[in-house]
Amino acid sequence: MRVTSLAATIHKWLALVMAVPILFWFASGLFFALAPMEKVRSEHVRAAQPPVELSVREIAAALQMLPEGESGKRIEIRSLLGRAVALVEPGAGRPRLYDLGDGRLLSPIPAALAAEIAEADHAGDARAARVIAITEPPVEYRGGPLPAWRVDFDGEGRSIYVAQDTGAVVSRRSTLWRVYDFLWALHILDFSGHEDYGTPLLAIATALALLVLVTGIILFPVRLGLAAWLRRRRRRRAQPG
Repeated sequence: MRVTSLAATIHKWLALVMAVPILFWFASGLFFALAPMEKVRSEHVRAAQPPVELSVREIAAALQMLPEGESGKRIEIRSLLGRAVALVEPGAGRPRLYDLGDGRLLSPIPAALAAEIAEADHAGDARAARVIAITEPPVEYRGGPLPAWRVDFDGEGRSIYVAQDTGAVVSRRSTLWRVYDFLWALHILDFSGHEDYGTPLLAIATALALLVLVTGIILFPVRLGLAAWLRRRRRRRAQPG
């Protein structure tokens, strides 16, 4: 009885303490199961970007238009708003983006061009409402290159982040994504970076939840009345005749 009494006390008070994080885990897990990931990532409003077709001869001729002495450990030919551009990544320093039509340096791209890139990336007729320079990354832009532009659209809290050096769309965010991210922070109990699922707080909460489960298993036979049933059965067997 001492074991079951101790288990009952631990189970009762720990279950009370752990009710909130357990509620977070189950509520957020249900949301993750129901929320379509393509909508969380804004893939359903991402416009198709047809590539620009260039022959090797055209690329070679276009590269001749780059400034004399320009070099890099990697040169990437890509499409930007329907025109061919070259992204030069030097061994040190920031990447440089050139228009292969006239050899003009595009980076760091201005706010107006960032708005055009974001509007072209976004399907439909939505127009950019605000363009904000990002030099210190907010939590929702974690890991993205800096500096960048945040282009906000009216409706659904939609934002598109465009890297200033490369002109690339790096992140797409929406109200749904932010709800998902907030619940993920609750799920893993990481309220700063929203990425670390090995925090001491999560380890402690998980250990306590496990203890609630173990004590519940110990109390299970008692709650079902099995212990009392076994005692009655033993008494009947011990009675003579």
